[in-house]
Amino acid sequence: METPMQFARMETPMEWRARMDTPTEWRARMDTPTEWRHRMERHTMTDLRLGALGFGLRGSLARVAHRPGRGARVTVVAEHDPVLRDRAADRIPGVRTVDDHHKVIDAPDVDAVLVLTPDHTHADMACEALRAGKPVFVEKPLDITIERCDRILRTAFETGTRLYVGHNMRHMPVIRLMRDIIQRGDIGTVKTVWVRHFVGYGGDWYFKDWHAERRYTTSLLLQKGAHDIDVLHWLAGGYTQRVQALGDLMVYGDIPHRRAPGEPKTDDWYTKDGHWPPHTQRALNPVIDVEDVSLVNMRLDNGVLAAYQQCHFAPDYWRNYTVIGDAGRLENVGDGPGGVVKVWNSRRSGQRNRADAEYPVPEVDEDAEHGGADPLLIDEFLRFVREGGPTDTSPVAARMAVAAGFRATESLRDGGSPRDVPPLDPELVAYFERGQVRGEA
Repeated sequence: METPMQFARMETPMEWRARMDTPTEWRARMDTPTEWRHRMERHTMTDLRLGALGFGLRGSLARVAHRPGRGARVTVVAEHDPVLRDRAADRIPGVRTVDDHHKVIDAPDVDAVLVLTPDHTHADMACEALRAGKPVFVEKPLDITIERCDRILRTAFETGTRLYVGHNMRHMPVIRLMRDIIQRGDIGTVKTVWVRHFVGYGGDWYFKDWHAERRYTTSLLLQKGAHDIDVLHWLAGGYTQRVQALGDLMVYGDIPHRRAPGEPKTDDWYTKDGHWPPHTQRALNPVIDVEDVSLVNMRLDNGVLAAYQQCHFAPDYWRNYTVIGDAGRLENVGDGPGGVVKVWNSRRSGQRNRADAEYPVPEVDEDAEHGGADPLLIDEFLRFVREGGPTDTSPVAARMAVAAGFRATESLRDGGSPRDVPPLDPELVAYFERGQVRGEA
């Protein structure tokens, strides 16, 4: 019996020709038109069977992907934490839970794998699944070093197994709106981009667990910044070549209220309206050695100059993008429903003057995470597994975002000295630009 995986992992023309013995033999195995149509209908109606590695903060993606009878279902979740295993069993009806990721990757009822584990484990998990021939979704950031990111891309290239990286912000309505405005030429050719990220829940989400430790994240500039640097690259149409950064642990390093080593987070580790200002935080991670504020200057390979700023002790939580071209500028005020993207094309003075154009951020399902992006992200992944083809997210771009964040972290920890960002192997760039197909498309 054919499995959904056999349909999902399409052969390249070279692989197909090599598998066929002789024209007579392969013609004998060909379906009739009616048989072929029925087989395709069966595959189209069959759910892809997904295995999830990890059910922590991004376990929500596994819930989004579980849509029995509508194209996909999560059959098994691997999670070492028994509390999170119980949570997965409760929130994904009928799912099987295990404590070993090998039991997911090797499972016969898993067609593709979601890697939702902590960042520093992504390369090991993803490469193992890719070598097993199972398409892989890797939550961003791709990993925490340039070398580990390159290992994932190299493994995908060598195995021919499909790789997808979960940069969900490329599906956020505010980002797509800004990109559409830029692509239309409303502000001319992009020359500079400024990004400010106010992380109002930084103390809750990033200083109470592994995110607070360099050995697991490299830095929050990389971990959180990978989102924004990727979007910055996408809007500007280039990748960072050179960085210079400053940063410091200004606030959370001085708060003495830490958990003991090995002590789990408290049940009320996050409350939407509490734990503010920062000095009221309790039960922080035992080790805190990442910066809580950082500033980065970037020169892109197309000449664009850019800046990124991130603060984890701001009271508000949103991202502000300013993109300036040679014929105008745009800026978002708010990054979700109720927000607006403003465009200026004529000269004026004073901040109260009206913009030349204003575009409301589209409304989305208020229950969908990341401004409605997560369901769209999963939709694209499932389509890519089944059919291949181009995607709005990019493994190359994901690697370049990490590379910029990694080199920027080196810079800020070395007094702000400039760093060059190494390019990716051209062979890998070409492979992923062709849609993960060998040879000429």
